[in-house]
Order: sequence, then structure tokens, then C-alpha cells
Amino acid sequence: MEVQAFYERYPYPPPIDDLDAYRRRWQDRERRRADFHLFWPTRAYREDYSILVAGCGTSQAAKYAIRWPAAHITGIDFSAASVAHTEQLKRKYQLDNLQVHQLPLEQADDLGETFDQVICTGVLHHLPDPAVGLRALRSVLERQGAMHLMVYALYGRTGIYMLQEFCRRVGFRAPEGDTRELLAALKALPATHPLTRLLQEVPDFRSEAGLADALLHPQDRAYSVPRLLEFLSANGLIFGRWVRQAPYSLQVGLMSQIPRALRSAQLPLEDQYAAAELFRGNMMRHAVIAYRDDNPGVPRIGFADDGWLGYIPIRVPDTVTIRERLPAGCAAILINRAHSHTDICLPIRPGEMQLLEAIDGKRTSGEMLASGAERDGSRSLFERLWWHDQVVFAATGPL
Repeated sequence: MEVQAFYERYPYPPPIDDLDAYRRRWQDRERRRADFHLFWPTRAYREDYSILVAGCGTSQAAKYAIRWPAAHITGIDFSAASVAHTEQLKRKYQLDNLQVHQLPLEQADDLGETFDQVICTGVLHHLPDPAVGLRALRSVLERQGAMHLMVYALYGRTGIYMLQEFCRRVGFRAPEGDTRELLAALKALPATHPLTRLLQEVPDFRSEAGLADALLHPQDRAYSVPRLLEFLSANGLIFGRWVRQAPYSLQVGLMSQIPRALRSAQLPLEDQYAAAELFRGNMMRHAVIAYRDDNPGVPRIGFADDGWLGYIPIRVPDTVTIRERLPAGCAAILINRAHSHTDICLPIRPGEMQLLEAIDGKRTSGEMLASGAERDGSRSLFERLWWHDQVVFAATGPL
């Protein structure tokens, strides 16, 4: 009840009324197609599927209804304030494909439905028993469905947990506290405090609701990579991939400068992910794609054999291509603007530009190759594009 009262006072995310720009952004079919194949690289593209947004907050379910107008969207949240604002957005944008219910996600089975996709971001770590919540979501996920989960990461939130403990020790509590007093205290933080950089860079801390959610939440836990992977496995799910996987790769960005002996290719991927989190030190959340452990066809993208020749690469829409003031031997640099780590960029060599520019979202990797002699270099390029979150693959055969 304390958590529910918290969100009635501080609805989160802060309510918004204008989704016009969001609608324009998602009118791009290729953006939707890239999003679909991020979750289902081996399934044929479709838009008429069912989505549950669990813990939908004030606008997330409405956004999904706008993003996927042919899909059936269901949003649930235990906060009456959040549900009411979502209903307002539904009426304003005539979202006939959206249903909203005031319901705790632990009771998702009460809906009497199953869903192709379950979205639950920023919720499980606030539950009294996250395992109960995760099992409830698994129970309503179709056997071949996909789940998008986001939970807090442990090490990057060190400064936040220090301030949470500070608030407890000085007796500052939500919802009784006045956040203006907390804002004044934060302005006095020394420049060396672990939270200072976050206050400058993270937009959430610029709103009362965001500040309260980060520093005053009555129930909060965080997960290291190993603990998160164990959490998924213990509750009937298989890890598929990170939503943005580049920060977790030892071959990307600053981590690629680590001596080769310390980033051995023999290290299991799970250990590489855990090592990357420790080396970066500033991950604040983990966003994963997971599947039911009884799914007979969990999708996997790999480059160990020639299967990659049948993949259709699809460029992700948030990439910028830099062609000016480049280092020697570089034809372009690709940057995915969705990455918060500024070291993540992909240099493209002159000999690779022709292949990069041939990506049209229709032809397979093999169809784009001019000759068999280019195969090894092309494999390397497509693998690097994938690990740098520059492409997703449709591994479904010809369109």
C-alpha cells in the first residue's frame, strides 16, 4: 500500500498530453519493422499482434497503441492516477486498440488473456516479491512470445543508494516530504559525489516525480548481470539478448582497448556481460529480451557458420553517419543515438562502405556480396554492425 500511495502522489513518468511527435516518428514502417525483428528475428513480420504493458504508468500503453495501430494493446497499473491519465490519452487520440485496467501486475492472470509480447519496464524492482510478479507475467506470455524487461542495475546506482540512505538518516520521507528541500540539498552536493554527474546528465532528475522515483521510493532493489540472469532462469525464462547490446560487449568502444588476454574469446558470453558491467561501472539499468523456457524455437543470431548469408540486415533508425573530420583510414563513423555511452561508435573502412550502403532491408547478406572472396570480410562487417546495435536481422528467408 505504501508503494501505491507513493505513485498516487507522484504519478510516473510525469504525465504528458502531447503524443503527436511520437506518432509521426512511428509512422515509419521500417522503424516498426526493425523493432519487430529485434524481438523476433526468425518470425515473419506482422503488426496485428497482442501486447501487454504491465505497470504502464501514465503514458506507456498509449504510446504502444500509437506505435502499433493494428495491434491489440492492454495496459495495467495499480495506480488510479496513472490509469486515469492513460484513459485521457486514449480518448484524445482515439486509441480504439487500447484497453486499460487498474490491476497489479501480480494479478495479470485475472485478464483471462495471453499475449504475444509483454512489456514491463521499471516495475519489477519495486515489487515486494519480484519473482511473484515475473512468474505472473510469464503465465500470460504466449509460448512463442517475447518479453521486454527493464530493471535497475546495481553498480551504476551507487550514488542514488547513497542519497536514499542519506534521506532515511535525516528523516526525509515521501510522500510527507517536501521535494523542494531535497532539491536544495542536492545543489550542495560536492562535485566528487557519485550522484553529481547523474544529476547533470539524467533528465529524470529534472522533474519532481522523477526525483521522487529515484531517491524517495519506499521499495527499490537492483540487479547485477549475474543476479539478473539467475532471476530470469529461476522464473521460467531464457535470456535472449540485451535490448541494446553494445555496452555489454568486450569488443566494443573503450572495452575493445583492453588487452586481448583480458577479453579472451573463450570467455562465455554471460561472463563477458558481467565483466562489461563491472568495467563500465555506470550502467543504471538493464533492459533485456527474454523468452519462455518451453519455447521450442528461441531465436538466436550467430555468425559461426554460413547461416548469416541468409539474414536480411535492417538498419536501425536512430543511427547517424559521420563523414567529416575522420581519422586516417576511416570512411565513416556510425553512432546509434540511443546509446548513453559516448565511447560506442563504429568506424567503417573505405572497402566496407559499398556493402554498408547496399543494405536496403530487402536483400540478404549473401545477395549483397559481389564474390565469394569477400565473404570473410563481409561476415566481420555484419557481425560488428550487429554487436554495435546498427542493424537487426530478419532471418526468415525472402520477403
